[in-house]
Amino acid sequence: MRLKNIKRYRQIIKVLFKYGFEDILDQSGLDKYLEGGLKLFSKKKTSEIKRLSRPERIRQALEELGPTFVKLGQMLSIRPEILPPDYLKEMQKLQDQVPPFPEQEAQDILEDEFDRPVEDVFSKFQKEPHAAASLAQVHRATLKSGEEVIVKIQRPNIRSKINSDLDILKNLAQVVSKRISRELIYEPSEIIDEFQSWIKKELDFVQEARNIDRFKNHFQDNPGVRIPQVYWDFCSSKVVTMEYIDGIGIADVEKIEKAGLDRKEIARKGAEITLKQIFEYGFFHGDPHPGNLFVLEDNVIAPMDFGLVGNLDRELRNSLAQLMSGFVHKNIDRIVRVLYNMGVINSKLDEGALKLDISELIERYYQLEIRHVNVNQIMEDVTRLVTKYKIKLPKNLFLMTKAMSLMESIARQLDPKFNMVKVSKPYVQSFMIKRWSPKNIAEEVSLCIEDVLDLVETSPRTIKRILQQIKRGRLGFNLHHEELSRFIHMLDKASNRISFSLIIAALIIASSVLVNFGKGPLLFGIPAIGLIGYLIAAIMGLWLVIAILRSGRL
Repeated sequence: MRLKNIKRYRQIIKVLFKYGFEDILDQSGLDKYLEGGLKLFSKKKTSEIKRLSRPERIRQALEELGPTFVKLGQMLSIRPEILPPDYLKEMQKLQDQVPPFPEQEAQDILEDEFDRPVEDVFSKFQKEPHAAASLAQVHRATLKSGEEVIVKIQRPNIRSKINSDLDILKNLAQVVSKRISRELIYEPSEIIDEFQSWIKKELDFVQEARNIDRFKNHFQDNPGVRIPQVYWDFCSSKVVTMEYIDGIGIADVEKIEKAGLDRKEIARKGAEITLKQIFEYGFFHGDPHPGNLFVLEDNVIAPMDFGLVGNLDRELRNSLAQLMSGFVHKNIDRIVRVLYNMGVINSKLDEGALKLDISELIERYYQLEIRHVNVNQIMEDVTRLVTKYKIKLPKNLFLMTKAMSLMESIARQLDPKFNMVKVSKPYVQSFMIKRWSPKNIAEEVSLCIEDVLDLVETSPRTIKRILQQIKRGRLGFNLHHEELSRFIHMLDKASNRISFSLIIAALIIASSVLVNFGKGPLLFGIPAIGLIGYLIAAIMGLWLVIAILRSGRL
């Protein structure tokens, strides 16, 4: 634990006490970092929130702990294989709205990034922020060339604060891994590592600007979509300057109707944009919630905020196509084989039970008319299966399902009769046909030939090295058992306690010998050295008893 993080640790622990999570602190052993008086104070506060459910208290605690924890909750909100449904719903409510930082600090950041005064960059710069979130805030401005723009500015020192919180989260994850049951799909440390990668991408505004350009390139010939223009001369790792687009929020049904726009067409277009991103480009907006989608004249849709995106690489898209083909043709063996090939299930699970559950899932929807099929319900059923068998699907697949579910919800607000499955059908069919197109097959064969040639080229050298190692007697094997490290840790702890007990016994015996001989200076009529020995043995014995009691194992 770094000393510089002690204050932050105490803030985190106080918030956990405030919201009634003493059990978590007790299991993790972190409550020792909080004074008794503060414990009592924090416990009194929990009485005010007893009416809230545990998921609600977790959400409020994350919001109080600040940007890093809010973003962690938002990442977990799309991971149904990690959190139960009631927790997921609360995580989806996490608010990213925070007070704006001062205008002077915004101007200082711009001047540091552009190395010139703000007035030399913009003819107008709105002092009041247009919007503020946990990582950044945006200001309206006008370039010297006359273009109306939005300037997204990263919060001061936000990177150092997030890095500090990440250090703490990594330490907490290690503690939790040692003290809490290991019957988890993901190790806590694995989740935090993934979160670190995720949030650092969001903090890289140059990458966000690249994402915008990539979306603009994909939709440049689509008149129904408007992607903002990026002004690269005024972008950096902490600043993004893009075209200002004024529209109506896609969930504002009343304004949409007043503007004379077609709700049904907007619903269809919004869904088609998301489906095109997923099934044609393999690159999609990861957070198409109502605040990130605007409607313009002629029912044109303008997506915003491109910090969170998903990628479906070639291999993942091929696996997805095979899974869909397996569902369509009720080929259970193919589905299980693809899951094995993806490396998301292991040989220990009950394959027969998995096949039976997949078969029941397919039959549940196979005979239904399209208008009766609900994407959200399908996602929930698949998620239950994933959780039951601890299937570790790639995170971008969960992000994809979240994007589709969000878009379906928005579309149904606009058009209650909207059917996502019906709109998806041609995109899914085209996607699966492309999987077996001559061009795609030729590319697959080409890649296989390259792999075979590479194997033929490298195998003789590899075999030669192995034979040389055997000849020299240097060939060795490293064996790893999943539970062995935990066993060694427990064995080490037990041996330390035994050693500690032997030292205490030796002190008692040595002190008794000294007392019997009556040598040396006396204290209360007892040899002082012997008395000190008894005292040290008593303190060490008490310490050992407390340690055993705290571990919960007598």
